[in-house]
Amino acid sequence: MKQKRSLRNSKGHIVSVAGDMAEVVFDGQVPAIFEVVVARGDPGTKLLVYAASGQHRVSAMILSGRSGLYRGRAVVGIGETLTVAVGRGVLGRITNIFGSAVDGKGKLGPNLPRSPIRRPAPAYEDVSTNRTIWETGIKAIDFFAPLVRGGKMGLFGGAGVGKTVLLSEILHNIVTLKKDGKKTGKKRFSVFAGVGERVREGQELYEELSTRGVLPQTALVFGPMGSAASVRFLTAMAGATVAEYFRDELGADVLFFIDNVFRFAQAGMELATITRAIPSEDGYQATLASEMAAFHERLVSRGSSDVSTIEAIYVPSDDLLDTGVQAIYPYLDSIVTLSRDVYQEGRLPAIDLLSSTSAILSEEQVGQAHYQAVMDAQTILKKAQGLARMVALVGESELSADNRTLWRRSKMLTNYMTQPFFVTEVQSGKKGVSVPLTATVADVRAILDGKHDGEDPESLLFVGELKSEKLKISF
Repeated sequence: MKQKRSLRNSKGHIVSVAGDMAEVVFDGQVPAIFEVVVARGDPGTKLLVYAASGQHRVSAMILSGRSGLYRGRAVVGIGETLTVAVGRGVLGRITNIFGSAVDGKGKLGPNLPRSPIRRPAPAYEDVSTNRTIWETGIKAIDFFAPLVRGGKMGLFGGAGVGKTVLLSEILHNIVTLKKDGKKTGKKRFSVFAGVGERVREGQELYEELSTRGVLPQTALVFGPMGSAASVRFLTAMAGATVAEYFRDELGADVLFFIDNVFRFAQAGMELATITRAIPSEDGYQATLASEMAAFHERLVSRGSSDVSTIEAIYVPSDDLLDTGVQAIYPYLDSIVTLSRDVYQEGRLPAIDLLSSTSAILSEEQVGQAHYQAVMDAQTILKKAQGLARMVALVGESELSADNRTLWRRSKMLTNYMTQPFFVTEVQSGKKGVSVPLTATVADVRAILDGKHDGEDPESLLFVGELKSEKLKISF
């Protein structure tokens, strides 16, 4: 995007190169933050102004051509911000932060619109809110932490507990199975931003979307693990830019998926470390809060178009109190916490039912039956949590009759919340199921009311609706 100011004096030279950053001194006018700077005589070598580091001096992220950079290399500001390709032409394609295709299917179509990668968030009065549930067909999520249409859901978990699988299942159920109770006939597109994750996972997702026939309605922006910190940092913003275009210019509802947001925070920390910025808590950059705000506040609903966001968040060392993780919480409407203990017990999805919740869980929003069932379920799970050590020491048979009943119902409830996924059918050999919210609420109420007390809790593992299952009777 051309700037309305003269850049005749925006010429300088590199004074140092460290990792993914270069220090540049300008002789006259200094380019603004997030403007592109190129090596003189080589426009393919690009840098992006990241921060001011002194008088006429800036730190710039190296985006391409690092091997051609050295101390004393002349550079010039071109008066443009970094832009990415947007619009219908990117649907069904994988692009990078430059808006170039990286899926091996040739270049993008000519004359595609482009949009700045960094844009201001909509004004507060322009933001619209929607307080309705968007069903995913996943029992544990729809019941304990329902997704808000036009809201944000965070999937928190350490390494290897199923964040990406759960994210993929939500994408599959909403996009492929069209779990949408709002029949408006509006256009709806999906945007997936892969930030700092494995190339293999991105390839598997691409093939899954292609197999399911929903790739033509999905745009993918990748900055995989192993990419420069500057690329990983900007990939999240590039994805947000594509989503904003669909929302503002095409008037479409947008499903925005990102895997994962912690890598965005981590990339910012790496860049800050290279520039020797004074760190804040846990070694994170002092600008962490503002960077999270700049990203999340762009992903909002506007007018009649919704942007619904599902975010995977890696939790380092399973520490939910990590500063990079805590910086994400304020922007979320729904929180789904994955537990390593639950995963090791073989209950999938490995969701910690007591640590997962949603801002929409009120009697006015979800109805009296759903709300009361959640309150009763949480009560019985908390009481069972207090009995767990006693059972481990002396066994279930030593509990009082009332506590034994409570313990078995809690086991039934936690087992019922397991579910076979569509995206893991090949690996698990179990056919995936999607359960309507009304059926989940009814089944939970039946369990809490003792209508299944004569059944074996193990028979509730990996089932769909209880009415369609033949459960084993324990004697």
